Amino acid sequence: MEQKSPMLQARDLRFRYDPERPDYAVDGVSLEVARGEFVAVLGANGCGKSTLAKHFNAILLPESGTVLVEGIDTRSEEHLYDIRQKAGMVFQNPDNQIVATIVEEDVAFALENLGVPTSEMRARVDEAMQLTGIYEYREKAPHKLSGGQKQRVAIAGVIAMRPDCLILDEATAMLDPRGRRAVMDTIRRLRESGITIVSITHYMEEAAQADRVLVMSHGRVVMEGTPEQVFSQTETLKGYHLDVPQAAELRDALAAAGLPLPEEVITPEACARALYELLR
Repeated sequence: MEQKSPMLQARDLRFRYDPERPDYAVDGVSLEVARGEFVAVLGANGCGKSTLAKHFNAILLPESGTVLVEGIDTRSEEHLYDIRQKAGMVFQNPDNQIVATIVEEDVAFALENLGVPTSEMRARVDEAMQLTGIYEYREKAPHKLSGGQKQRVAIAGVIAMRPDCLILDEATAMLDPRGRRAVMDTIRRLRESGITIVSITHYMEEAAQADRVLVMSHGRVVMEGTPEQVFSQTETLKGYHLDVPQAAELRDALAAAGLPLPEEVITPEACARALYELLR
């Protein structure tokens, strides 16, 4: 049986914002993201993670190396529409992506521009709003919604295009904890529906829910593995100016006090289970 190609591929990707300067924003990155996988990308400010994300949507094109979206080279101008329909992008500020005065009209905006028939548009818009948990707000004005609700409207607008992959470029950075939880619940539902997720994030608790974590520093991928593998290396992460999830911090503090917990403890649920076993 023939093996399917990955959803996203980068091969020795290099990119500079200023070709006159020697330093690269992305410096020789090679990676693959499988279909249906949830990958979190971490790194300190300026490490190149958002630059990498913009290559997967052909917002930026490689200076050298290659980026493929479902096997399509992002440099192929004639396939730009196909690439952006396969890999939809959600940015940090939802206000920059909301264009209509009613939620359901905003979700339908891109479909209208594509000339999608009205009956199909209605079905797609309803499906996207239900999937992202904003159906009950469909007749409201977006500017009256909370930050988390607005971000879910922006995600719904992308999901209505039925992309195979959703790229979130720090999509929860401007949200309060409640808004972040709502967006992460939405991501969970999208994963269950089979959509590939790439999330650029500063929040370790979000990354702990991914299938795989990449850590970037100075334009390169310097760590890679499951969340358990990555977040067990606390000192290495601190060397890259990153924290670990709070559950992992508690794990390390208990270990230092002579109460070792398993290294794979990185979520509150896993921490509670391990503490129960310890106390029992």
